[in-house]
Amino acid sequence: MNNCLVFAFVSMFFAGFTSVIAKKGLSGISGDLGVTVRTCFVFLFMLGFAWFSVPHKDWAELKLNNWLWLAASALTTTLSWIFYYRAIKLGEVSTVALIDKGSVVVSVVLACWLLHEALTVPKLAGALLICAGLVVISKG
Repeated sequence: MNNCLVFAFVSMFFAGFTSVIAKKGLSGISGDLGVTVRTCFVFLFMLGFAWFSVPHKDWAELKLNNWLWLAASALTTTLSWIFYYRAIKLGEVSTVALIDKGSVVVSVVLACWLLHEALTVPKLAGALLICAGLVVISKG
């Protein structure tokens, strides 16, 4: 298995823990406060990670284009997290997390459109199955 798939599965594993642990952390507080506190910790953890993992000379390679696209990504992440935390505060993590994974379909569409990635039959079938799952979840 190549590194990309290994990293993707490790990411999936930790992401699964994230929602359940977050729901426990939201006990007695708002989702908005919870996501704010969580984000502060993420910031600190990422600074530590970058300090030890990113060669200091690499910072000079950042261009305006990198900053702008990464800022846009941060904005969409922020909006996603705000609404995700509001949803898990009010609902069941098992339902919210499954609906949130519908973002895969959005990613596939945008990757094909903006990044010109190939839409293969397996990707299309997977996206359609996810859409079908979203219909089932939203009816239940």
